[in-house]
Amino acid sequence: MFKFIIRRLIQTIPVLIGVSILVFSLMHLIPGNPAQIMAGESAPTETVENIEERLGLNDPLPVQYFSYVSNAVQGDLGNSIRSGRPVTDEIGGRFWVTVELAIYSTVLSVFMGLIAGIISATRKYSFADTFLMIVALFGLSMPNFWLGLMLIQWFAIGIDLPSWVPFLNDTAWFSPSGWGNISQIILPVITLGTAGAAVIARMTRSSMLDVIDQDYIRTARAKGVKERTVVYRHALKNALIPVVTVVGLQFGTLLGGTVLTETVFAINGMGKLIIDSINARDFPIVQGSILVVAALFVLVNLLVDITYRLLNKRIDFD
Repeated sequence: MFKFIIRRLIQTIPVLIGVSILVFSLMHLIPGNPAQIMAGESAPTETVENIEERLGLNDPLPVQYFSYVSNAVQGDLGNSIRSGRPVTDEIGGRFWVTVELAIYSTVLSVFMGLIAGIISATRKYSFADTFLMIVALFGLSMPNFWLGLMLIQWFAIGIDLPSWVPFLNDTAWFSPSGWGNISQIILPVITLGTAGAAVIARMTRSSMLDVIDQDYIRTARAKGVKERTVVYRHALKNALIPVVTVVGLQFGTLLGGTVLTETVFAINGMGKLIIDSINARDFPIVQGSILVVAALFVLVNLLVDITYRLLNKRIDFD
């Protein structure tokens, strides 16, 4: 296991290098001059050239790239072109907002999806199975932004519930306790967790149906093992591997930022930061944000692989 973790960590290096090259190249292919944006449209040419010289924008692209990578390895992602603040500070203020939202949404998705999937699999072709799968289909079909707008209309506008209103205010999301602002994230979490729960429910049902007809399940039942033990200890444990993959991908996607949901609920998360920075040609923030998201995605995939080994001892990574 230890060798596998070390090997996977080493394998992430070329992935991150590839991401950095791709992002760096794409950002410089986008029309627009960052120095001109900083100086203003009416700034004289001399001022723009001085800014380009100070930022190193006159250097060849390979020189700019290697300079950026060497600084990034030391934890320096540069400074924002718009605000002049360090990129790490700009990202840090939005990062924990997105992490908190992603964690709560994933927990809700797993909780709802596993329950619905287990019920559907153990009561195959029953009314409960059909009903839950239809609900899951609706969950997959509904756009997040539409569901968010409907939740705002129903609970924040249509019903007089003061405790649901704070998410509309421009207040800090992440609190030291992690639970101090739960009223702010109820509706966004429901919005993001619904689609995830639908995917997990369908995947759990499919995987459980493949496992529940296996010989060892019939043997356990023939020995008189309680049905609850058969379902949760034998069937579910072996059916979780594809579900874990789905959960990991969804969590990584949420860490990348959900732009539409953040826009609907006025959330200043990573998605909104990246979009705003792209529109403003703020290359350092875009590059730094995507590198952070890519590194987190790789870490999530590593945790998923480790979870495989914990769920099934027969999986050998060595």
